[in-house]
Amino acid sequence: MADENKGLTPKAPGEISMETRLLLAFLLMGVVMFLTPYFYPPQPPPDAKRTQEKTEAATGKAAPAEAPAPEPAPVVPAAGAVAAAREETVVVETGLYRVELSNRGGVVRSWKLKRYRDHAGNPVEFVYAKAAEKVGYPLSFTFRDKPPPVDLNQALFAVKTAEDGLGVEFAYSDGKVTARKSLLFQKDRYLAEVRSEVGLGGVAVPHGLTWRGGFGDFTVPNPPPLQRAIYYETEAGKLRTHDHKHAKDGVTTDTGKFSFAGVEDTYFAAVFLPEANATIALQTFSDLLPSAKDQEEVAHVGAAVGAVSGGNRFSFFVGPKDLDILREVNPKLEQVVDWGFFGFIAKPIFLVVHWLNDSYIHNYGWSIIIVTIVINMALFPLKLTSLKSAKKMQMLQPQIKAINDKYRNLSMRDPKRQQQNQEVMALYQKHGVNPLGGCLPLLLQLPFLWAFYQVFTLAIEMRGASWLWVKDLSQPETIPIRVLPITMIATQFLLQKMTPAAGVDPTQQRMMLFMPLVFGFMFYGASSGLMLYWLTGNLVAIGQQWFFNKTAAAVPAAPPAPEKKKPVRK
Repeated sequence: MADENKGLTPKAPGEISMETRLLLAFLLMGVVMFLTPYFYPPQPPPDAKRTQEKTEAATGKAAPAEAPAPEPAPVVPAAGAVAAAREETVVVETGLYRVELSNRGGVVRSWKLKRYRDHAGNPVEFVYAKAAEKVGYPLSFTFRDKPPPVDLNQALFAVKTAEDGLGVEFAYSDGKVTARKSLLFQKDRYLAEVRSEVGLGGVAVPHGLTWRGGFGDFTVPNPPPLQRAIYYETEAGKLRTHDHKHAKDGVTTDTGKFSFAGVEDTYFAAVFLPEANATIALQTFSDLLPSAKDQEEVAHVGAAVGAVSGGNRFSFFVGPKDLDILREVNPKLEQVVDWGFFGFIAKPIFLVVHWLNDSYIHNYGWSIIIVTIVINMALFPLKLTSLKSAKKMQMLQPQIKAINDKYRNLSMRDPKRQQQNQEVMALYQKHGVNPLGGCLPLLLQLPFLWAFYQVFTLAIEMRGASWLWVKDLSQPETIPIRVLPITMIATQFLLQKMTPAAGVDPTQQRMMLFMPLVFGFMFYGASSGLMLYWLTGNLVAIGQQWFFNKTAAAVPAAPPAPEKKKPVRK
């Protein structure tokens, strides 16, 4: 996996998202393929078409920590005050991350990943300072019920650090209110152990730890739509997500036995993993905050996670949504990568591409090309059947034309039009022709197109992966004239020209020739990886079409059906 990488560029306000573009493309193809034959005789449609470093501590064990975190002491009335005289900053730094903590509230002031770059080319920073000044820094305390009489998020905690520099403990007491918070980081993993407790008069006070004001790469043009609060419902086996709209009318709370809960954006996640069978609560916030681009207030999602009763004991993952890393931390964490409706295709495709890259090719671009060729060759038998059906339809064109000529003077609403359709379908049935057989290969390609779109949108391994002149397969080309989409349009035109389309109505034919331009316009801003997949598929299809055109036996034109002469009245 590339270390120097950039984030996905989300749509700007008012711009059509790529998901919408894909949906429109599918609908447009459906209109052309299925509605135009209704107005024109059914004719054969043309055929369309990381490695992140492995952690040194990968031992195969499911234990989330190198060593157990210090056990929080039972909450008892403090004999005296425990606090710091001044504000202090503690920095925990490893080869993977740099975390800056403050004893004012025991919060996180900065959390950077060293091996991942944001949209501006700097180490990605997860703490949004503009938001923190208003809604609090990450790991602030929040209380679902009545809070204690002391604002613990402004209290100066006494600090104790571990000798290895990976452990930090904060403690506070005013004689009545007590609070402790500890973090034990792991040197070679994106994981920490977090413990917290709050007491009032010796009684434990349930509370949550927050991450508000959004999360992830804030240097992309429009980050809030990419950020969500998430939790994995253990019993249902489902990942649940909430964007800021979920809490637009006030804070919402989800309670249950969750495998993890927290916040995410497209490529990164910060989630708390409770102990087994613990019941926890996730609060979702919608905070109006200045955007990262200007001072205009925009809704940002936030989350707070805490045990329903007593103190909190969590493993805390803050890192990339890399399947290898997620699987090592907790197999359930793989669910934060949501492959979408065609996930049963998208995930295997990614795993094969990832395996090819890691084991043999060592370049995601060439791996994508190889997988695309294999997919198109596997679908060739179905396409061959479709091409043969098109040949049969070509043979029947004179007879179909004769039938159409019989009814050409009728209006579209004339009941006899139904009789025309019945005659055409009877002719197809007699010769074993499926009028929609040519659509099957294209329809089979659509799930793969969507699946590849998901791969280039979600897989962090594609983030910053280069190929020839392309610097980032998850982004459009950065050169002034984008070669991949333009070449895709040209190959689409060539493929349509090579595909038999005998007897197609001129209006329908012009509509089909217009389709490559429509697709080129809609996908000019798509990821380079998706365009590479589409272009490769077109080139393979051109080769297959050439092979079929050269080897298929010539089909003699069938004579038109004789017209019955009307008797002449004398």
